Amino acid sequence: MTNLQEFERHPLANYLRVERFPHIWCEGCGNGIILHCFVKALDELGANMDKLVVVSGIGCMGRVAGYIQCDSFHTTHGRPIALATGIKLANPQLTVAVISGDGDLFAIGGNHFIHAARRNVDMTVICSNNFNYGMTGGQCGPTTPLLSYTTTTPYGNIEHPFNLVHLAAASGAVHVARWTVLHVKRLTESIKKALQKRGFKFIEVVSPCPEIYGRRNKFGKAIDTMKRYREIAEIRHGYAPSKAEITSEKIVVGEFIDIEKPTYGELLQGQFMRFNKG
Repeated sequence: MTNLQEFERHPLANYLRVERFPHIWCEGCGNGIILHCFVKALDELGANMDKLVVVSGIGCMGRVAGYIQCDSFHTTHGRPIALATGIKLANPQLTVAVISGDGDLFAIGGNHFIHAARRNVDMTVICSNNFNYGMTGGQCGPTTPLLSYTTTTPYGNIEHPFNLVHLAAASGAVHVARWTVLHVKRLTESIKKALQKRGFKFIEVVSPCPEIYGRRNKFGKAIDTMKRYREIAEIRHGYAPSKAEITSEKIVVGEFIDIEKPTYGELLQGQFMRFNKG
């Protein structure tokens, strides 16, 4: 039996483009765990794959759109949310998910993120946060911690990083959560909750980049980073996102925001109906 035939027997194989495996991610990278949690959530929800669209941008996590067995788009750098907005407005019956990295979503794509959250466009955004631009050489990004070493900050980063959950909440997201790739079951449950909720939902996933960021900052192997997550992660549901810190001593995780408000699509449809009546 070939390796492909073996893989096709995997319980989640129906949700994956198995012909594209093995994946391109480095040993120890957390992106595969995020992919697993996403398709596991789809399986447990009994998701209709004909109604699902996954959009990704450029970067390591950008390859995820090509691995999921549904209509998917690998967009230009920083534009997955813009494309996802157009897809959702063109066909409101679709479930739209954006899965990409911290650099793609919050550097060149930052403006799209805050305005999609402000408008409350109905989509789920999952960010793999590995604190650097892993695919293009390990440069400093918008989430790189202070004093961390990257290829563009050889003497230590002096730029203050974004607190992504605070940014999402302040911009108007209706569901905001953060986990690490160690929290497999909790992340899966958060994804399930987000996919079933209307509005702009955001989940940050802290993920190791052992070959680039981890190596440069002497974090050891990926298993050492996972052990570190277990030691310093603090679960605080309902905690103020502005206080949900990521430091070398503490990573605050949990589901921070869960509110209800009209979506952009619903308001647009209401305006359209009022216009027609007039």
